[in-house]
Amino acid sequence: MCSSLNLVFHYYGQRASKQPMRPTLIFVYNADSGLFNTLSDIAHKLLSPQTYACNLCAITHSAFAMNKAWKEYLAGLDADLEFLHADELKSRYGITDVPLPAVFRWEDGKLEVCIDAAAVNACKDSDDLKILIERALKDG
Repeated sequence: MCSSLNLVFHYYGQRASKQPMRPTLIFVYNADSGLFNTLSDIAHKLLSPQTYACNLCAITHSAFAMNKAWKEYLAGLDADLEFLHADELKSRYGITDVPLPAVFRWEDGKLEVCIDAAAVNACKDSDDLKILIERALKDG
C-alpha cells in the first residue's frame, strides 16, 4: 500500500480520451543529475559496485545504460513513467525529506511513496523490484 505524502500538486496536462487516467510511476534515483555526477556514478559502479549508493540504478542499469530486459518490462506496464534524480525530485516536486531511491505513484491528484528506499534497497535484482511494482499498481 502506498503511503501518502500529503502534498498538493497541480496537474497541468489534460487527456482528450474518455478512458480513465493511468497512474504515473515516478522512479527516483539516489543520485544527482548532470555530467559530472553521471561520470562519477559510472566510475563508482565499475570500480566499487558493492558500495554504490543507488540500488535502483544498480539493479536496472549497466554502467552505461538501462538494461534491455528492464526497459522491455517497463514498456509493458499499464502506467505512465517518469525517471528523476534526487535534485530533479527537489526542483520539480519540492520533495527533499524522503529517503531514496524510491518509487512514487501519482494518481487522482495525489503523490504517494509506493516503494520506499528500504524496499528498493532490499531488492536483489530487477525481478524483485518487478514484484513490488506489480503490487503497487494492483493495490493503488
